[in-house]
Amino acid sequence: MKQAVFLGAATALITPMHRDGSVNFDEMKNLVEWQINQGIDALVVCGTTGECATLSREEHLQVIACVVDQAAGRVPVVAGSGSNDTAFSVITSKEAAAIGASALMSVTPYYNKTTQEGLVRHFCTIAEAASLPLIVYNVPARTGMDISLETCQILAAHPLIAGIKEASGDVAKASRIIASCGADLPVYCGNDEIAAPIFAMGGKGAVSVVSNLLPDQMADLCRRGLDDDLAGCREMQLRLLGLIDALFAQVNPIPVKKAMNLAGWQAGPCRLPLTDPSSQTVRCLEKEMARLGVLLQKRGGEAG
Repeated sequence: MKQAVFLGAATALITPMHRDGSVNFDEMKNLVEWQINQGIDALVVCGTTGECATLSREEHLQVIACVVDQAAGRVPVVAGSGSNDTAFSVITSKEAAAIGASALMSVTPYYNKTTQEGLVRHFCTIAEAASLPLIVYNVPARTGMDISLETCQILAAHPLIAGIKEASGDVAKASRIIASCGADLPVYCGNDEIAAPIFAMGGKGAVSVVSNLLPDQMADLCRRGLDDDLAGCREMQLRLLGLIDALFAQVNPIPVKKAMNLAGWQAGPCRLPLTDPSSQTVRCLEKEMARLGVLLQKRGGEAG
């Protein structure tokens, strides 16, 4: 049986930025410290929510190093290192391993895509080159690629393939992966709105966007799920659903960065081609954040 990289809630961290678009490393450190103090179980850095697609290679590594240094071994740090180029992913993964990341997360190749055999070879090559546990990331809406159940079964047999972030939104598919792979391929929910159903079927955790704002509540939801407190898990899921809907009213991470600014963090803007959220999205965020007591939770003012 493989040891899970983490159990419970992992925050898919935003990358705070200054108004000029440069990375705000001081606020990144503040965010990491607050997340850990709030009880988060793991941190995922340089993923979709962290705007990895528009970080330079140097920035990518600097952000990973910042999070690893600030976390100081208190929680696992999972570094996003995927791309549609296996050779480049190998380089990034080796560098993340040298920095001190606990594990890697690698998305399916996008644009050029591949075959299911290519997926197996892609993920195994990355994991073996870096000698780190690797969580594969299935998000077909963004990549145009879906990891088949048969491929999951093959990957589960590899000692370094440590789980799957299943973000297809398909509870039935996640259930089939759990049924066929069991502990050999822990399933992490990649869609906040269905975390409770995934836990009910045997999921081991969630990689969450909403936990940027509410790490304590998302961690509690996940712990209830792991403890088979399905009623409590369901109650928290339904309580957070309105905010989750607002956070995905436009493409992630546009709404969550705005929400973090509204909560008093120096999250800054998104980089182009991502833009500011619509006024309707902002109103929805403000309404749901006020309902949950999240507005200006950190330091009492709009931070940009």
